[in-house]
Amino acid sequence: MITLREYEGEGAGGEGIRGVVLCALLTAACGGGVGGGTPPLLDPGHPAWTVAAPDTFRTRFTTTRGDFVLEVVRAWAPLGADRFYNLVRLGYYDDTRFHRVVPGFIVQWGLSGDPAVNAVWTRTPIPDDPVVAQNDLGTVAYAFTEPGTRSTQIFISLVDNTRLDAQGFAPFGRVVEGMDVVRSLYGEYGERSGGGMRAGAQDSIILQGNAWLDRAWPALDRVIRAEVVRGGGQDSSPLWTRLNTKRQQYFGRPPDTRSGRACDGVCDGIPLGALQGFAWV
Repeated sequence: MITLREYEGEGAGGEGIRGVVLCALLTAACGGGVGGGTPPLLDPGHPAWTVAAPDTFRTRFTTTRGDFVLEVVRAWAPLGADRFYNLVRLGYYDDTRFHRVVPGFIVQWGLSGDPAVNAVWTRTPIPDDPVVAQNDLGTVAYAFTEPGTRSTQIFISLVDNTRLDAQGFAPFGRVVEGMDVVRSLYGEYGERSGGGMRAGAQDSIILQGNAWLDRAWPALDRVIRAEVVRGGGQDSSPLWTRLNTKRQQYFGRPPDTRSGRACDGVCDGIPLGALQGFAWV
């Protein structure tokens, strides 16, 4: 899977630069990160994960039922917001399944479709945030088994779930667009397809990923892509437009709209060697 991610870094002289990370975060075809390093999704110690989230930001989830947008307020749950911000911008949620949809309760997702990624992140929790906001209709919070075990699984409340406040579920944002899309996600499987987190009943998803989910529960809806929505005058054009702009700006390359192919020393028309001067984040 080829994943393109925009990043911000510092130039050799300390000046701010913006570039484009090309190639797969997870494919061996590109040999890991630039310079042969481990891709961030397989390395929770990578510096990419230390980026603090903005005070408020929005993320767009493009799904098989349409789009919905989450607005995150970092002050509600700073640790949770930072983890979520980096998971989204580094492509973690792309191609994940909404594995637990319980009408009248929640929509939950966040286990990777790649077992190798699950092996890393199920062992990489973050500390708890205090509960500041309430688990109202449309809020998003992390699922967890016991204190100190929040990792990547998140849920949206389909009803007023303020009873969860006392259990330590700390919302970090809410749906601001597309709640009708969230409500329409396939929920006929209920708890059978991915419930039982606290009972340890998610092993098949963790160990086999999308291959198992697609075989056992083929009607589940999925995330096609998740991205941080840029606004406030920043570049908000489609990804490929930004990519081509960066290609021309930094490498003098003509526009190239091809995508979705494996890399063999070149990613989207740019030799990998040309990326050596940029940070892999």
